[in-house]
Amino acid sequence: MSQGENQGKNNNDAAAAHALARLLGIMRRLRDPQGGCPWDREQDFQTIAPYTIEEAYEVAEAIARGSPPALEAELGDLLFQVVFHAELGAERGWFDFASVADAIASKLTERHPHVFGDARIASVSEQNRAWEEHKARERAARPEAAGSELADVPLALPALARAAKLGKRAGRVGFDWPDAGGVRDKIDEELREVTAATPVQRAEELGDLLFAVVNWARHLQVDAEEALRLANAKFERRFRAMESLAKGRSLILKNLDAAGWDTLWNEVKKAEKTA
Repeated sequence: MSQGENQGKNNNDAAAAHALARLLGIMRRLRDPQGGCPWDREQDFQTIAPYTIEEAYEVAEAIARGSPPALEAELGDLLFQVVFHAELGAERGWFDFASVADAIASKLTERHPHVFGDARIASVSEQNRAWEEHKARERAARPEAAGSELADVPLALPALARAAKLGKRAGRVGFDWPDAGGVRDKIDEELREVTAATPVQRAEELGDLLFAVVNWARHLQVDAEEALRLANAKFERRFRAMESLAKGRSLILKNLDAAGWDTLWNEVKKAEKTA
């Protein structure tokens, strides 16, 4: 690194430290018992948690939209959530932002001995294997692990993401389908069970079907949560396009029959393919 590049890096680090110190100061002011914001003062870990999850999703949405300005803004909102939780921890004497940052820095250093130590890793697959082995050792050392591979799969994860993680964890100790074809057969079985289910059984059987589909995606190396998010976005995009077509033709959506809807849907699909 040249002297100029090194100076630029130092300037960026100093700017980041200044901006973070300002944000931490604002957070303390918002929580101040005397002159703070009434809403911010009333919050706790439980009430803030839903906002944290929401902001993480908004970051993912900004990435999907390919909008750098939106991503910058959403990352700021997510960082504020981290700062908020850290301030709540500091008020209780549990931890603060510095200890949170130091803990993740130590974890990253420990999990990358090939970067910060003498270990040698030659490929991405070897790195992935070493990473998972290290995480497994960390989990086993936790008191709450209680000997289960599934002990720390977060309950708050979206259901599709949690299903994939549960399947992956069980697969590490051999409880898994041998290949994608095996899962595909399971999906056929679950479809038959849904069809034969009574009204009382349908929710459970549909859940089994969804769990199998998620694990099929895992075997195909597809992120089911991301796949469904993309499908949602595609449906919304196409439906809005149908609405525009209908409006341009003075059609009333509620009056359309199945054939009318099919015509608009197929036009939109064709337009996307030729765009």
